[in-house]
Amino acid sequence: MSTLAIHNPATGELIATLPADDEASVAAKAAAARAAQPAWAALNMAERVAVVQRFRAAVVAELDDLAATMTAETGKPITLSKNELNGLLPRIDFFVEQAEDAVRDEHVFDGGGMHEQIGHVPLGVVLNISAWNYPWFVGCNVILPALLTGNAVLYKPSEYATMTGQQITHLLHAAGVPPAVMQCLVGDGRVGTAALAQRIDGVFFTGSHATGVKIAQAVAPRMVKLQLELGGKDPMYVRADVDVKAAAESLADGAMYNTGQGCCSVERVYVHRAVHDAFVEHFVATVRGMKRGDPADPSSYVGAITRAPQLALLRAQVDDALAKGATLAIGGQALPGPGNWFEPTVLTGVDHTMDVMREESFGPIVGIQAVADDDEAVRLMNDTRYGLTAGVYTRDEASARELLAQVNAGSVYWNCCDRVSPRLPWSGCGDSGIGLTLSHHGIQTFTRPKAWHLKAPA
Repeated sequence: MSTLAIHNPATGELIATLPADDEASVAAKAAAARAAQPAWAALNMAERVAVVQRFRAAVVAELDDLAATMTAETGKPITLSKNELNGLLPRIDFFVEQAEDAVRDEHVFDGGGMHEQIGHVPLGVVLNISAWNYPWFVGCNVILPALLTGNAVLYKPSEYATMTGQQITHLLHAAGVPPAVMQCLVGDGRVGTAALAQRIDGVFFTGSHATGVKIAQAVAPRMVKLQLELGGKDPMYVRADVDVKAAAESLADGAMYNTGQGCCSVERVYVHRAVHDAFVEHFVATVRGMKRGDPADPSSYVGAITRAPQLALLRAQVDDALAKGATLAIGGQALPGPGNWFEPTVLTGVDHTMDVMREESFGPIVGIQAVADDDEAVRLMNDTRYGLTAGVYTRDEASARELLAQVNAGSVYWNCCDRVSPRLPWSGCGDSGIGLTLSHHGIQTFTRPKAWHLKAPA
């Protein structure tokens, strides 16, 4: 039997060995999901909503245990794990409140004996290959609207958050989702590859650009719906009119929250040269005050790096920047084990010849670059193959709106960062992916429109 070993990234300790899927079991689960989906879709929306409401209640009741599991397998500080679960609750509420309206028939024309309407039909069986950094957010952004709109789900959690994925699946089953309708696939990338080979109607992936390209190539000949939520190199611009200390504190949090392991974490900051030095001083002071330590300690803010190979990438970005003339303001080192640890790192004197300003870091590292004016800031913010989020800090709303309208990003921020709302679509430009989740549109994305032409008899 295949197995999957789960290690605590903060200590290196083996915490579980789980039975893993293989090609045969993946095929069996996919076939079961296909067979069970029509009956699930035939339920009325109120019945499916009631199931998701029971799931929500279970998350609240078991929140502490769920958070402890997430912290143990990902290295996320326990306070942040609880934040994620508490933050999930309003997302669930949004899906429940909006699902029926999102899939309601749209009557668009009635005249001359002809009636036209648009229906919203479930895709069928959707495959969700999910991420480890925010496993509840990212997983449920797909799973819950997919189930509410009548789909069956093959759910492949990241191998770095599999126990959390199993808990999500268990709570949904206990809430009333038939086991065949919600299937959890356990294993590494080979299991994901096996899942892609099944008869599926949609693929929803969150992860790296490189893996997203492979998934797109795998399903391209089959014409199934494909959504890819990929990486970012998220820029922020600080204008000269800001409260420097407040902006620095906010952006330091945006860069280091979840140990910088977020697709919308602040990864590069452009600061007007008139306030650059003061901003850097406050930014570094804020980072220096962030407690790094045992993720199970509620006072820890910076946790472990979930994936050990990421340590080498972070170190390489620091070395590349320093070799090209950057200054290390704080941090810069991987720490000796046990576990995967990297110091919160701030680099100044950076430019776009350096990898730290061009390639995704996905860790507690950020570059700060001085700019002369708004035009230079916009040019540099757009000098990227990514386009997930971007923002500006300024007292002037009109200038912020004008500037952000020029930036190529799926989400833009004024005087805030690293924020996701269930009411707004989550999408990206360029190598940040295709498709969207969240919002009214993010519920409809799990359906296909069906055009009805209805002519009354003469």
